[in-house]
Parts: sequence; C-alpha cells; structure tokens
Amino acid sequence: MDYKSLAKKIFDITGPEENILHAANCMTRLRLQLAQAAPETAAQLKALEGVIGVNQADTELQVILGPGAAEQTAAAFQQLLQAARSQAKEKAQPAPSGQGSQKQGQDITPGYGIGDGKKLHAEIKAKNATPFKLLLKKISGIFIPLIPGFIACGLITGLLNLLLKSEPSLADMAWIKMLAIMGNAIFYGMNLFVGFNAAKEFGGSPILGGILAAVITHPALKDIMLGNEQLLPGRGGIIAVLLVTAFGAWLELRLRKIIPTMLDLLLTPLLTILIAGFAALFILQPVGGIIATAIGDGVTIAIHEGGALTGFILGGLWLPIVMLGIHQAMTPIHVQLIQEYGVTLLLPILAMAGCGQIGACLAVYFKTKNKFLKKTILSALPVGIMGIGEPLIYGVTLPLGRPFITACIGGAFGGAVQAAFSIGSSAIGISGLPLTTVTSQPLIYLLGILTSYIAGFALTWLAGFDEPEEQQAPQ
Repeated sequence: MDYKSLAKKIFDITGPEENILHAANCMTRLRLQLAQAAPETAAQLKALEGVIGVNQADTELQVILGPGAAEQTAAAFQQLLQAARSQAKEKAQPAPSGQGSQKQGQDITPGYGIGDGKKLHAEIKAKNATPFKLLLKKISGIFIPLIPGFIACGLITGLLNLLLKSEPSLADMAWIKMLAIMGNAIFYGMNLFVGFNAAKEFGGSPILGGILAAVITHPALKDIMLGNEQLLPGRGGIIAVLLVTAFGAWLELRLRKIIPTMLDLLLTPLLTILIAGFAALFILQPVGGIIATAIGDGVTIAIHEGGALTGFILGGLWLPIVMLGIHQAMTPIHVQLIQEYGVTLLLPILAMAGCGQIGACLAVYFKTKNKFLKKTILSALPVGIMGIGEPLIYGVTLPLGRPFITACIGGAFGGAVQAAFSIGSSAIGISGLPLTTVTSQPLIYLLGILTSYIAGFALTWLAGFDEPEEQQAPQ
C-alpha cells in the first residue's frame, strides 16, 4: 500500500486545509474533525482502496484503515496538511503596495464571507466539545501511546509463563529473569507513563505530571503514618494518577496567570508540586483508592455473580461499541484491574466479539457464490484471527446486515464461556488468538474462541443473508 498516495486521496476529499480543523489517529483509524462534511464525503472515502470503513457523526470522521496503516497514513496526511497550511499562510501575506490583496488578518473559508472562517471553526469546535467526547479524546491521548508497550511486554510475559509451565526448572536462569523484567517493565513504570501523558492532555507540563505520579507511587510512603493510618504506595492505581495529574495541570495553568512572568519558571513548578503533592496524599489518592476499589469490586462481582449471563451481554454488545469508536474508554479500567488483581476479567470476554465475526464470515464464505466477497473474506480472515476485526466488520458482516447480528450473538456465547470460568488476561493491547498467551487458563480461553466460532458460523448459516451483486475489486 502506498500510504502517501492514500493520504493524498483522503486529503483531496476532505480538504482544503482550512476545512480540516484537527487530524489525529489511533491504532486503526485516522480521525478528522472537519469544518464542513458533504453528504457524499463518507461514500467517497469508502470507495478508496485501503479504506476499510468510515464512521461519521456530523463533521467528525473516523477513517478506518487498520493497524500500521492508520499510523503511516496519518503521518503522511499530517505532512500534507502542514504543507498546505504553510502555503496558505504565505499566500495570505500582504501584497506589495499598489497590488490588490486581502487585508492582513482576514480569514476566508470557502462558502463563507470574509472573516467568517474562524467564527465557523469556533462554532464547530464548541458543538463537538461535549464532555463525553472530550473525555474519550483525552483517554485516547493518554493510553494509545502506551499500547505498543502493553503488547510487547504482554507477549514476553505470556510466552515466558507458557515456557515456565512446561519447564519450571528454567526459572532460576539469568536470561529468564531478564525476560521477566522486560515483560514487567510496562507495569513497573505505568503510573509515571500515565502521569506524563495525562498532564500533557490536561494542558499541564508532562514532567510535572510524571513527578506527581511518582509522589503517590514512591515506595517510601509505606514508612509514613498520618494519624493512625499508614500511607500506601500506589493506592488508587491509575484512577488516583488521573485525578492527581488533572488537578496538577489545572493548578499549574491558574498559577501561570497570577505569578509574574519573571518568577514563573521558579515558582509555578515549585508551588504545583507542593500544593498538588499534599492534596494528592491527603485527598486525591484516598478518593482515587475508593473509586478504584469500587470499579474493581463492581467488575468482579458482576462477573462472579452474573457469570455466563454477564459474559453473554458484554460479549454481544462489544462490536457495536467498537464501531462507535468509544471502546478506548475501557482501557483505563483494564489497566486498573491488572494493577489491582494482576489480571483483567473483562478483556477475554470482550475479545470474543471478534471471534464471533470469524465464525460468521466463514459461514458467509462457504454459502456465498460472490467471488469478490469470498476474496474479501480470505484477505481479512488472517488479521481477524489475530484480533483486528474492522476489516471483517466493514467489509463483510455489516454490509450484509444479518451476519453482523449473528456475529454479535456468536461473540456473546464465547463471552459467556470466559465469564463462567473467570478467565483473566495479564496484559492488554492484543486480542483474538494472540491473547491466549497472557490468559490465566489458555485452554479454557481457546474453548471460548471455539464456542464463538461455532456459534457465529451456525447462527449465520441458519439466518442467511441477501446475496450481494457481483463486483470488481477496486483498481
């Protein structure tokens, strides 16, 4: 795939540059905030080779490209956007006297009068700045950069655990201990990484966020007594870190407004650490501990008490949540559960949604006579088995209608198996078959996968689908 060419085609459809308010990416999607989105924009993007699907809500577009492709296309897109903005800025410079030109400072947006562009952009930004959308954006900004670390360390830990189960005598070897350190590294420094990223997302200095996270994680806290209560290093986990860094960033921004510029470099970081540090230890960390315990207990009780029914509901609803692009909200919950219990019981359940897709698509493959559809399924199945479900969702089941519903139900059956046996995962960032290596009971997890495959296949075969018209692959 020529990602620069794909980025250029996307830019041509969504541009010009003043129409693109913001561009970013996650693991599988290029996310664009536009000033205006024509009704045909989504359809034009879907027609591009390399685009798996498009989610559109008003002027917000999520162009689904898949892992790897999203990052490379986004990088190329950002280069195009920056170059276009630089050229537009140069053209906007005042012309030499005697020549006609627009007045300096005027902003022209196609379809709007002079000076209306900035106003329009502000209105669009305000319209989309709902608390929930802003929360999702911040969560994505905090945790998405950590996903490669979760994957690398998780796979090292999982494969090492499988090795030691088969040959326990290797545990004392130096290279095994080194691998164990590598596998645990992401969680050893988790609070600091999150604190750094969170402060940046909340508008503060990243290093101050990292320091505040280190304050509430410092092992020396265990030697301090406040009244009759002993302080606990890391109490509240990720939840406490998010609370502390959010407060620290808020405090830093306010201090910068009242502290004289000549003293800003000295006093702002000092007062931020002192005030936010004590607020963290006396108030925010205990509150974070209460919230974290409530989340952990709530998830554990729901799965243990609800059992297979809870797993069935969660497994069945996960695909629509992924389609809406709001699945990142689960990441801090997974991390908190791993910090508190060593595993997250949610991830194996939710991973079954993608497995239901596999079964449904296999049924479609064997039942359809459409050659293009068969080719699409064969090309998307390998990444689907590895836990990347978007190609199958947007390329196969969703366009066919009923197979999407039967795929969700197939995932629900697999989720019921995972919940019934309380299968946990010691890492996040992976799904599907690769997740097997980091689960608490790999054989039972594989049983859940097989259940989803079979249920998705059988339900799709019975429910059937409308045979699509034959088409040619895009050139």
